[in-house]
Amino acid sequence: MNRIESISERALELAGSMGDNVRQALPKAGHLLEAGAKLGVLKTGARVAGKFARRNPALVAAAVVGAGVLWFAARQRAKRAEQGNSESEAIEGNARRVDARRGNGAKRTRTTTRAGGRASRASTERSADT
Repeated sequence: MNRIESISERALELAGSMGDNVRQALPKAGHLLEAGAKLGVLKTGARVAGKFARRNPALVAAAVVGAGVLWFAARQRAKRAEQGNSESEAIEGNARRVDARRGNGAKRTRTTTRAGGRASRASTERSADT
């Protein structure tokens, strides 16, 4: 019986060590499972994007052009910021007011407006006749 007991003790010892090894390996297995799920999502997304690109090549081209324009605008903005020309600074220069005049040199007369904000057709015709 001594031999049978030693075999059963040895089997219990091996089973315990295997359990410890499995418990230590579980965190690694969780990371591998998570990485596999991420790869599956990536593969599915690439397949969907490929089908979309084959069916709608004009939209893909427009998206690429739009991305290029955005990149160019960001690059220009960064260059301006580097040079110190921020958008909050005033632009140097001068301005003068120009009054609207008719072709004959007379100043424009104001027409009365209705409640809707547009001048009536009759009032604009009368002002054109004078």
